[in-house]
Amino acid sequence: MNKDKYVAYVSTYTSQNKSSYGIRIYDVDMENGRFTEKDQVEITNSSYVTVSHNEKFLYSITDFGVESYEILPDGGLKVLNHASINGMRGCYLSTDYEDKFLFVAGYHDAKLTALRVNEDGSIGEITDEIFHKGLGSIAERNFRPHINCVKMTRDNKFLCAADLGMDHVVIYGLNHTTGKLRQVDIIRSEQESAPRHLKFSKNGEYMYIVHELKNYIDVYHYFIEEKHGSPEFEKIQTISTLNDYHAGGSAASALNISEDFKYLCSSNAGDNSVTLYSIDPESGLLTKILCLPISGDYPKDAILFPDNRHLVSLNHESDTMTFFNVDMEKKIIVMNGSEMKVDQPNCIIFHKISGKK
Repeated sequence: MNKDKYVAYVSTYTSQNKSSYGIRIYDVDMENGRFTEKDQVEITNSSYVTVSHNEKFLYSITDFGVESYEILPDGGLKVLNHASINGMRGCYLSTDYEDKFLFVAGYHDAKLTALRVNEDGSIGEITDEIFHKGLGSIAERNFRPHINCVKMTRDNKFLCAADLGMDHVVIYGLNHTTGKLRQVDIIRSEQESAPRHLKFSKNGEYMYIVHELKNYIDVYHYFIEEKHGSPEFEKIQTISTLNDYHAGGSAASALNISEDFKYLCSSNAGDNSVTLYSIDPESGLLTKILCLPISGDYPKDAILFPDNRHLVSLNHESDTMTFFNVDMEKKIIVMNGSEMKVDQPNCIIFHKISGKK
């Protein structure tokens, strides 16, 4: 039985709410698959949060740029500092695998910002700023660049920036001294597919990209070409996030890999469903286990609990979190207790606070 203790960090929008608490911290009841609210953190429009790879710090988007927190032993958060990104509010952020740089994706202004991370976890100066260019305002959303996700390859060599307006993922080489980025490749998706989020397998050999508008996940084999040291991405699978009989007007949203890297979880707005896949550790290929309703409106994020026996869905438009028991063998999820109210939830992270090595 898993005796490790966890907290969950949930980031929310505050602009249309009476609350000024943009991050909520919950104690996780692993046995029963439920949360108990532990604390609230005052921050504006925390649209996304990430935990550093050394698990000591949490970083959040805010209206003013980015904010850094020390993670306390009980999972509480202590503010370190905030820094400007010299642009419009970001929508996603992540650190490199050495926690030396923080990368911020700009949906509204198509700007990628790199910032230095100091030894104490606080955020330092901007090291690079890149604007994605597009074809102009042919349409409000497509054909205009919107960077929605920025993530390093697991070997810490390349930064992948998903641009759902331009339907491609731009690959940048990172100078680990200066924090400068240099474009080295582009992975082109189908037109008007909108690549939204991406994740890597445990061994780093496989990349998963969820496409918002066409509701599928592309799987790529990633390797480095020996002669020139350039990154290569070979598409090996495309798999739907929906059932054959799905609701019209669906948009794929979440993309999360389970703590043991055995399962991948996605969600569909419009269809208001969650989809679970098993990951083949050898080939990286996905096999769909289930696609079932989540009893809420617009599941912005959905994730398996660390024990893979429970699941939580963050339902952005119905201002709820819904909880489920998961049975992988029977391929079902069953609602587990009543929904929890939370205003415009956007993103969730589980963080282990005991049993650390």
